[in-house]
Amino acid sequence: MAAPSFHAIAAMIVTIAMFIGFARGRLSTEIVSLLTIAVIAVGLYFFPLAGTKPTDGLALAFSGFGHYALITICALMIMGRGLVVTGALEPVARFLEKVFKYNIQLGLLVSLLLAFFLSMGVNDTPVLVLLLPIFVTLAARGALPASKTLIPLNAAVLIGGMATTIGTSTNILVVSIAMDLGMPQMGVFHYTPIVLVAGAIALPYLWLVMPRLLGDNRTEDNHQTRRFFSRLRVGEESELVGQDIASLLKILPEGITFHDKTEGAITAQQRLLISGTHDALEEAMRVIGGEVAPIWVIDKIRRKSREVGQDIGVVEMTVTPDSRLINRTMPTSGVADLYGVAVLGIHRPDRIVGDREHYSEGGDLRIAEGDVFLVMGLPADLQEFARSDSLLQLEGMRELPRRSKAWLSAAIMLGSVGTASIGLFPIAISALAGAILMFVTGCVKFDRVGRALSAKVIVLVAASIAIGRIIDDSGAAEWLGQVMAYGLQFLAPAAVLAAIMLFVTLLTNFASNATAATVGTPIAFSIASQLGLPPEPLILAVLFGCNLCYATPIAYQTNMLIMAEGSYEFKDYIRTGVPLVLLMVTTLSILLVITYGM
Repeated sequence: MAAPSFHAIAAMIVTIAMFIGFARGRLSTEIVSLLTIAVIAVGLYFFPLAGTKPTDGLALAFSGFGHYALITICALMIMGRGLVVTGALEPVARFLEKVFKYNIQLGLLVSLLLAFFLSMGVNDTPVLVLLLPIFVTLAARGALPASKTLIPLNAAVLIGGMATTIGTSTNILVVSIAMDLGMPQMGVFHYTPIVLVAGAIALPYLWLVMPRLLGDNRTEDNHQTRRFFSRLRVGEESELVGQDIASLLKILPEGITFHDKTEGAITAQQRLLISGTHDALEEAMRVIGGEVAPIWVIDKIRRKSREVGQDIGVVEMTVTPDSRLINRTMPTSGVADLYGVAVLGIHRPDRIVGDREHYSEGGDLRIAEGDVFLVMGLPADLQEFARSDSLLQLEGMRELPRRSKAWLSAAIMLGSVGTASIGLFPIAISALAGAILMFVTGCVKFDRVGRALSAKVIVLVAASIAIGRIIDDSGAAEWLGQVMAYGLQFLAPAAVLAAIMLFVTLLTNFASNATAATVGTPIAFSIASQLGLPPEPLILAVLFGCNLCYATPIAYQTNMLIMAEGSYEFKDYIRTGVPLVLLMVTTLSILLVITYGM
């Protein structure tokens, strides 16, 4: 057998070096990715591939930045951002939140099963794009942190996508190549029972073990969560009007404390004294159907937001000694009339509920130095309020969801996912169209795109595409396949299947699914002929191996989609993915041997 070419050896060395750089973690993902691209570019410029020019090597090294896969991932992240900022996923998130609150393990199990069965009929990427913002929202609501759920969820999606011939584009590619080689066509559910059994065996690992191998990557909040005292105004159309206050206490969300009288009937526009965090106050308004500021001010802010095309923000401000508001109450301050902003609540660290000297005769809290306001309004109005009344902004502004566009953003996402899943358009085209519609309709603002995209993911995708191309173009993948074919003649059938699957898994985790399918399928068919084995189980070993892309973030685009949201490092994929790969290879090899009587 011929020795590998110089370029093939170099390609394998660069791939291994990149893997070691990611695994050690001494350099950031961005630096390792950019160094990989630079080495490929410089190397191919001075030592070009046969039949190419030096500039062709530069085009290969930097081709990832213009590759359709990168554009697709960016478009999907933008659409996911649109679902989040419009609050479109809040109903689903609230349902799953109830399941998680009932039992965390049950919630995770339901989520994994949902991901698995959805991906059997819908392409893996759209399924994860739909689920990703939901689980990020759940993490923010106090469920399991995103870092403990996204990798197991992604693995469930990938296993489910492996179960049918239409589950992923790679499955279709392998089946198509096999047909070209003379094999009969496989039906949609031709090998589904094998994957269902393997998935059932892998499920306990995804459910119970994998989350324990992942750390809590949430950013620690160094300041104490502030509780704001506010007056909840019961709306005219609220179902609570006329009912006893005791009925209100039963439906108050967690995190809300009731400080008013607990007897009597509720009247329209009654102002009830409550306290809670910002999130708890929002939940109370949703459940009860009221507002924590005068409704005319809220309507004015929303109307102005639509007119000027700006997002409404909520920010915390503290009262300084020079503020004119000291000793005044909110109704007498004139804040709403002067600045067009709404104070949703007041936080006072040493406040004693019931101490009447802090209140006016009308029952409103008198403002004191050091009080912290929770203020809602447009950015310019908030700045004018802080400047004019000597207030100090404490935290960055939090933008409120544009709920008026929630259904629109959901329709755009479903339309994009639906057209891709039925094969009407490629995922790249449908994702780009969806992202453009998100911009045109105002679901996502152009100046907010940076928040949706991750620089780490972008350079990692570009580096992985460059590595995949150099492994393929240099002949490294073909040479590795020849080495494998040469050695498999001495192994038992089960070991042959496992070896083919591991070889393809190695290619798919460091090159691409398409490369692994293109190289692996003809090799498996040839090996079956040489060893006198039935070709179908060997072809299925290739198909399964192409889907065992759990061990690196560069193996599949869904792996990269979750990287930023879960704050994952390269080693997180290795630690959780390698055991899963070994488990799946062992299980699938045994099942293929049993199924085909080998």
